[in-house]
Amino acid sequence: MAFDPFRWLLGLFSLDIGIDLGTANTLVHVRGKGIVINEPSWVTIEKPTRRPLEVGLRAKEMVGRTPANVIAVRPLRDGVISEFEITRAMLQYFIDKAHQQSIVPAPSPRVVIGIPSGATEVERRAVMDAASAAGAREVYLVEEPRAAALGAGLPVSEVRGTMIVDIGGGTTEVAIISMGEIVVSRSLRVAGDELDQDIIQYIRNKYNLFIGERMAEQVKIQIGSAYPLPQEKTMIVRGRNLISGLPESLEVSSVEIREAISGSLQVIVDTIKDALDEAPPEIVADLIETGVCLAGGGALLQGLSERLSEELGLRVWVAEDPMTCVARGAGIVLENLDRYRNYLASVERNGARA
Repeated sequence: MAFDPFRWLLGLFSLDIGIDLGTANTLVHVRGKGIVINEPSWVTIEKPTRRPLEVGLRAKEMVGRTPANVIAVRPLRDGVISEFEITRAMLQYFIDKAHQQSIVPAPSPRVVIGIPSGATEVERRAVMDAASAAGAREVYLVEEPRAAALGAGLPVSEVRGTMIVDIGGGTTEVAIISMGEIVVSRSLRVAGDELDQDIIQYIRNKYNLFIGERMAEQVKIQIGSAYPLPQEKTMIVRGRNLISGLPESLEVSSVEIREAISGSLQVIVDTIKDALDEAPPEIVADLIETGVCLAGGGALLQGLSERLSEELGLRVWVAEDPMTCVARGAGIVLENLDRYRNYLASVERNGARA
C-alpha cells in the first residue's frame, strides 16, 4: 500500500478507541490511555418521539423510576443490536465522551468493536453501520473471545492451546485458541441476564414477591454463587407482593439463590464440556497444563472457578480485571492493527467482503 500522508496525519492525531459493546455494560479503551469509560448499556428515551434523553449510568439510575412518557431500554439483546437508532445514539454519546480526553480537537476515530462469535452477517453489519453513523472514521470488528484472550494476556500466538470462557451479560463465549486461530468455539445466549431472570422467577414463584431487574442483579452480585460458600450469606430483598399488591421485604439466602441459578449455570458448564469434547487430544493435553481462563462480568460470580474446576477436571482461573478483558483486547488489536489484522471479523457489504 502506497504511503498516504493525509491518512498518516489522521492516524497520528486520531483518538482511536476499542469498544466492548456489551448487553449489560459498554467499555471504551482509548489508545495510549486505557479504559476511560465503563457504563451500563442503558438509554432513556421519550416515548412519543423516541428521542434519547440519558445514556449510561444516569439512564440506569432511572430504570423502574421513569414517568409515563419516558422509558428506559437496553438497545442490545444477547450481545447484538435490537434497536439500531438507539444504539447509534448510545455509541455517539460514548465516542463523544471519549473525545473529551483529548486536549485538542481530534479527528473522527478508528474504532474496533467486540462482537459475539455467533453473530450473523446481518448483526455484524448492523454494528458497523451504527458505529459509522455515530461518527467513526473506520470500523473494525473482532470476535469477543479473541479480544478477551488478548486482554487477559493469554499466549494466543503460541502453538500451545489455550481456552477462554467470556461470560458477559447477554452471551457466554467459549473458545479454544492455538497459533492465533480459534480451533473450537461456542457462542451461547445464556449469561448474566439469564441468571437475573432466574432469580426474579424463583422469588416470584416461592414467595409471591415481584422484584425488579436491578434488585435481582444486586442479589446475584452480593450473595449469588456457583459453589457452596465457606460461610453462606443472606440479604434483604424488596419488591411488591403479588397477592396484596403492597410493598414487602424478605430475607433470602445464598443457598436459595444458588438453587435459583443452577439450571442456567449447568447449561454453561455443559457448553464448555461440549467444546472440550470437540477439541483435538493434543490441545486437551495442553489445557491440563494451561487451564481455563474466565473473563467477563460473569467470571466474578462467587465460587464459579471452583465449580468449573471440579466439573471439568482442569485448573480454572479468573483473569485480572475480567470485566475489561474484551475492551483491552480490542485496544491491543487497534494499537497493532497490522499484526492482528487476521483477528478482524469480515463483513459482507454489497457482495464484497469488508
